[in-house]
Amino acid sequence: MQLPDAAVAVIDASLRFVYSFQPLAEKTVVLVPDVLRSQMLVIADLVGMDVETVSYVLGMFVCYPLGLIMLQIPYGMPRHLFSFLLGAFLLQFTLGVQWIHQLISSLIAYAMILVLPRKTLKLALPVFAMAYMCAGHLHRQYINYLGWDLDFTGTQMVLTQKLYMIGFNLYDGELLAKGSDDRAAKKCSQFALKKTPGLLEFLGYTFCFSNILAGPATEYSIYSGVIEGSVFKTPDGKMQKPPSNLIPTLWPLLQSLVCMALFLVIGGAFPLLDPADPQHNDPVIITDEFTKQFWPYRVFYCWCGLLAVRMKYYFGWKNAQGACNVWYSGFEGFDEKGEPKGWSISDNMDILGFELPPDVQTMTKKWNKKTSDWLTRYVYIRTGGNLIAVYSTSAFWHGFYPGYYFFFLSIPLVTFCDRLAKKKISPLFSQSQLSLYGLVGTFATVVAVNYMVLPFVLLAGSWGFAAWKSHFFFAHVGGILMYSLLSVMPSPKTKTS
Repeated sequence: MQLPDAAVAVIDASLRFVYSFQPLAEKTVVLVPDVLRSQMLVIADLVGMDVETVSYVLGMFVCYPLGLIMLQIPYGMPRHLFSFLLGAFLLQFTLGVQWIHQLISSLIAYAMILVLPRKTLKLALPVFAMAYMCAGHLHRQYINYLGWDLDFTGTQMVLTQKLYMIGFNLYDGELLAKGSDDRAAKKCSQFALKKTPGLLEFLGYTFCFSNILAGPATEYSIYSGVIEGSVFKTPDGKMQKPPSNLIPTLWPLLQSLVCMALFLVIGGAFPLLDPADPQHNDPVIITDEFTKQFWPYRVFYCWCGLLAVRMKYYFGWKNAQGACNVWYSGFEGFDEKGEPKGWSISDNMDILGFELPPDVQTMTKKWNKKTSDWLTRYVYIRTGGNLIAVYSTSAFWHGFYPGYYFFFLSIPLVTFCDRLAKKKISPLFSQSQLSLYGLVGTFATVVAVNYMVLPFVLLAGSWGFAAWKSHFFFAHVGGILMYSLLSVMPSPKTKTS
């Protein structure tokens, strides 16, 4: 879509004004020595990849030795300082001058925390965080439409969740201190904050090195617990010996390596976009040559291509999970008996649960679990269960490519069919996922959701629509027919004893 000339002129003038500050921002990139940058250029040239991607991947692996160093640092302020400085180093190492966005938005957010009443803050801070991130998304689309270059928007998405959460955490803390019966505050009481963190504590949280690049965004109270050492205390205050973190660290790391290898292998064999020029050429899966192929083969090809795309995310999330567990920031603490609760805090993805789900509801709960928690606690609960607010927030958080909205506006159809099927069909059959009904349900769920998600990956509206058209809109047509049929189908009678 071509913007009016007047709008283009205003946008370009605004960007020139913002870019005029770049020389000042460049002077803040002081934590990465020039010799390291030059070596990264050499490595990127050797592996045939862009330096930003190589730096980003290497930065994620660097979090492991940094976590080992963190274990040797005393609890309290030294750890906050280390978390902030190492997070800043990683951002400067991977994003260069764009690291400044994390600092600017963090400082503005902290100023808002200091001056705004809590009732105002719980709305103003999320709005500011979302607006800053949305501006980043729009800037990226304006200067590099359909481009896949790394920029600050990825890490800004993680920061947005943190700022969103802490605004409500402080508000909940004030409500609970006054004895309020607010339902949402009580549900999230374990994350409520009674006092404002200091600036260094806040920056240590927003820049936390082990989750700054790929998440997952954690609550401030969880971050503070491992920084201060309180995570190793039982509910009655007894200090416990930290459990072994060897398996919780190495197992996700191994999974991430396997996922990275599968991404390279499967992605090379089943590309969705044109490898020669993915930004400008039509995607492989909508070319005339491809659409002439046997339809079941095309469905299988798209599943493989999407699997490769997901492997990229699996790599990032599993790698970050291990990096968090190195220094126990993924540890849940001890129960009343002094037994470890587990390591689910840093677990953002259930790979097999998502790839082989019994139904859509289960599938969605296994993907990007901590983002789902964020949306549940601070959007769904706070708006009285408003699904439109949840989907809108999630869509804006991702960006503004038409493909995102094709997906978010279509996936509810699959969800509604899934709910009706559970109510009216599932009681008639075996509940085992290994039964014939269970296997058919898993297959239908995987095929339908993979079809729906194609525009999300292709980004452009015309490309996404063409992809759906090449598959005869089968999930849309089938979903509408199934919903219409199940709506008039009587529910099975419940057995009475």
